[in-house]
Amino acid sequence: MKKYKFSIKGTDYQAEILKYEGNQLDIDINGTVYNVEIEREQKAIKTPTIVRRDTAPEPPKPLKSNAAMKKVIAPLPGNILKIAIKEGDAIKRGGLILVMEAMKMENNILAEEDGIVTSIKVKEGGTVLQGDVLAEME
Repeated sequence: MKKYKFSIKGTDYQAEILKYEGNQLDIDINGTVYNVEIEREQKAIKTPTIVRRDTAPEPPKPLKSNAAMKKVIAPLPGNILKIAIKEGDAIKRGGLILVMEAMKMENNILAEEDGIVTSIKVKEGGTVLQGDVLAEME
């Protein structure tokens, strides 16, 4: 079969593979035959593993600069399709703030509390990442 020459700490060795079946190897090293068992490394998996969560991750909690200020946070990354409010509007809990496309679906973003819109941080056609501030209310 195959012959190899190698040196370890200045000592020369000649090795010849005599037989190789499965994970067993008969090898002659400088006239002495050894039976060797080869450990095989498992091949790395090239396909990523996708884990589905039963619940959506909680968006990061924004820092509060004003105790009365409420921030509307993007639950997912996506595109803003329609803004249903404008600054100064009074909005009730459950009222539509905006519509965004995320994961090829339209998602209505609703007010979690009653309030008055103080600022809108996004524009129609814009994109947002998860956790971005969409609007602020007081």
